[in-house]
Amino acid sequence: MNEERRRLLLQIGSAAAFLAIVAVAVLIVVSSNETSGGDTELEDVGLVKRDLRGIPQSGLTLGEAEAKVTLYEFGDLQCPVCKGFSEEILPDVIDSQVRTGEAKIEFRNYTIISEESVPAGAAAIAAGKQGNGWDFVELFYRNQGIEASGYVSDDFLTEIAKGAGVPDISRWNEDRRSDTVLGEVQRESEEAESLGLTGTPSFVVTGPGASGKEVLGTPGSAGALEEAIEDAG
Repeated sequence: MNEERRRLLLQIGSAAAFLAIVAVAVLIVVSSNETSGGDTELEDVGLVKRDLRGIPQSGLTLGEAEAKVTLYEFGDLQCPVCKGFSEEILPDVIDSQVRTGEAKIEFRNYTIISEESVPAGAAAIAAGKQGNGWDFVELFYRNQGIEASGYVSDDFLTEIAKGAGVPDISRWNEDRRSDTVLGEVQRESEEAESLGLTGTPSFVVTGPGASGKEVLGTPGSAGALEEAIEDAG
């Protein structure tokens, strides 16, 4: 191979390598933008509405008020593991035991990731005051950004509230900024600590077959949660 041909091949190879690096960089940027949160085009609005349709809500409790077993989820809305539970594990529990009236699930804030978790939790409680609390929680998880990245802005929270169907955004804004609601977020986190919980999501169950509030920790499957609910009943 002559020197000129070798030089040409090296140039072509270098150009190809450069384009490959650029392509990877573009993919990283696109991926980061897609997961950074704060986009006004929310994902899974229809899916959340469909999954929760027909199930009563009160505050941040999902299920029939008279259900004899209560499953408490202590979560941080910024927590990626909580997002995974929301998408992969809890739907089975909701369909099998909450929708049928055997149990209800109550979401409680355990704000351990960053300061952004506090206004996020307060926004969820405020949505619950208008009957859309679980819609807010589920929709937040499905549009969750990178934790502590600054994506939990007023604009982002407002888009989640609108997507969740909160009817009175002015009232929601007033509630989420109130000392009462912010104090509730703090009390829920303090309760999690008093129960000895160390991470999110952590689950607690109560019922006629349970000894007070029984700490379940973070079960690895829907089946484990379903079994705990059955035992507590």
